[in-house]
Amino acid sequence: MSITERVAVRPAVGGRAPARRSALRRGEATPVAKLTVVFVCTLWIIPTLGLLITSFRTKDDANSLGWWTVFTDPASLGRLTTAAYSEVTAQANLDQAFVNSFAIALPATFIPLLIAAFAAYAFAFMSFPGRNTLFIVIVSLLVVPNYVALVPILQVYGDFGINGTFPAAWLAHIGFGMSLAIYILRNYMATLPKAVLESARIDGATHFTMFWRLIMPMSVPALASFAIFQFLWVWNDLLVALVFIGPGENQPITVAVQGLMGQQGQGWQLVTAGGFISMVMPILFFLALQRFFVRGLTAGSVKG
Repeated sequence: MSITERVAVRPAVGGRAPARRSALRRGEATPVAKLTVVFVCTLWIIPTLGLLITSFRTKDDANSLGWWTVFTDPASLGRLTTAAYSEVTAQANLDQAFVNSFAIALPATFIPLLIAAFAAYAFAFMSFPGRNTLFIVIVSLLVVPNYVALVPILQVYGDFGINGTFPAAWLAHIGFGMSLAIYILRNYMATLPKAVLESARIDGATHFTMFWRLIMPMSVPALASFAIFQFLWVWNDLLVALVFIGPGENQPITVAVQGLMGQQGQGWQLVTAGGFISMVMPILFFLALQRFFVRGLTAGSVKG
């Protein structure tokens, strides 16, 4: 067999490997990757599906039968009701709690975002003594558990008389989220082209002008990524809300839903309805900003 014939036969014998490499070059996922994604998504969807079905079931059905029986017992479909939503809205005053959660989550998201953007710009584009050391100290705070600071902060809040108010939750979330915000934004800003800043500096632009007119518009993916993290964290937070606000007129929706559970475990079927209501806003917020999410994280994680 000639060399030409051997070359012609080789792709036919080992055709699978070149085809797999060609699929990878085109950006297509392998079957194993697709199955893994389906498996992981299923693990996340099943609990949410169970929460949704339970929120429409009667108290007797929820206490006696599993939620999956709606697929095996057709008669249970006729007993589905929205009574739990009506009861939880009236009992827990979720409309006011929903507004309170907004009053806590929005400032606790955008205030640290703005402060961290200024700090990230300084770490990325300004030179000052101890810059790298200070950045390492800030990043190292990410490994410190938040709950170790709750008691000292609570004592300080008591001295200033702000326990149970919105500013107490704002300051706590701002402090706890600042390290992550600076880390994400600084790593992203470090990947931006330096030539743009140099051109602006030659034209006489100040740091403030370059920050607002150049860096901030180019950093929208990273800003949106942290905004998603921070908003979801603050909205779903229960520990900080219980410690610094607690039940009452200022309680967020997480505290209101937690209050539906009695000391003996009764009323847990109402928690499913309240929990599903509280999930609506984080889902909408994520869907609104998800197109920036991957871009912001990947760009800030491979360089810096």
